[in-house]
Formats: sequence, structure tokens, C-alpha cells
Amino acid sequence: MKSLGIIILGAGASSRMGQPKLLLPWGDTTVIGHLISQWSELDVAQIVIVVRPNDSALAAELDRLKFPKHDRITNPHPERGMFSSIVCAANWPGWRKDLLRWAIALGDQPHLKTETLRRLLNFSALNLDAISRPAFEGRTAHPVILPQPVFEELKTSQAATLKEFLNLAHSRSVQHVINDPGLTLDLDTHEDYIKAKGLNKPYEKTGA
Repeated sequence: MKSLGIIILGAGASSRMGQPKLLLPWGDTTVIGHLISQWSELDVAQIVIVVRPNDSALAAELDRLKFPKHDRITNPHPERGMFSSIVCAANWPGWRKDLLRWAIALGDQPHLKTETLRRLLNFSALNLDAISRPAFEGRTAHPVILPQPVFEELKTSQAATLKEFLNLAHSRSVQHVINDPGLTLDLDTHEDYIKAKGLNKPYEKTGA
């Protein structure tokens, strides 16, 4: 996976959750701590996190986790939505020059199994020229893996959403069916958080 860069989207406002999702307890760490550890375990080339301006709580947690400051991207306009963070990441000059693929990972899916991610990455490695996505019960999901030419298209895209961009991208798209119910769950509400912990019992924390 040495040619793969990971973009963790962490600039959302967590308005429906009512508290920062990335800072919620997850096992013996936080959601963001688990995500960083999980992607690191998969031995990818570079992990970056897109953050909101002046998010001191997340910055403090990333400092505690010893996550490098030079791998944090600030989205100056997070109110424009998730796709604005993705475009910021595409235009960021700090990427390693030897990367060939980029995975766009939601910041609120700590419940995905590591084996699910590994299977998706291996599938993508067999389809280097294609947009690769996992699928479960007929629904496509995240993470989305983009080949270099498509990632370059992001820089000047006029699309309003990632879905629109993917529909317009000049690349074939492939799906890998994976039996992981967590693929269709995001942590939007506290009920989602409780459900996600139920999907991944080893990461439950009493009283969280």
C-alpha cells in the first residue's frame, strides 16, 4: 500500500450528534485515534486529516496522538460541505510525490472492520486505473479510492458533491461487494454511535 494516500474527512460540524464525533470514545482511545491506528496498521504511505479552522479540541487530540501537524489540512470553508474538504485535499501541496491512489475516508466510520478496508485496498490494487468502491446489499459506500488522473481532476472540479464528481469523472468505476453492514452506517446521531459500537464489540467502552 506504499503508493496510497489516505484522506480522513474531519471538518464536519457534528451538528446532529451534538458533540464532536471524532472525539467520541472508541475502545481505549477516540474515534480519530482509532481511525489513525487502523489506517497505520494497513501500512499506507501517507495519512492526512482535513480539519476545520480553529478546531482547538481536535487539534489537542491530534497533538496527544502525536499526529504530525504537517499532515493536517485546514478547509477554510467547511460550511460548503464535505466535497469542499475533498477539493482542498486534492489541491494540497504536501502529498508525497510517489502516490498513485488516494482513499477518501469518512471520519465517522470507526466501526468498519480492518479486514474490510484491507480487502478494498487489495481490490483497488488490481484496478489501478479505476475508481474503486465497496458495496453492501446493492449500495455503494465509502471509502472511495481514486486513481491519480481522477484525483487530478478534483483540483478544478465544478461539481457540487462527490457523487456528482464521480458520475462525471473520466474513468471506469468498479465495485467490490463486501459483507460488512457497517459500510452503510455513519455516526450522525447518538443512536448511530450506539449501533456502531454494537457492530464492533471489541471497541465498546462501558459508559461511553
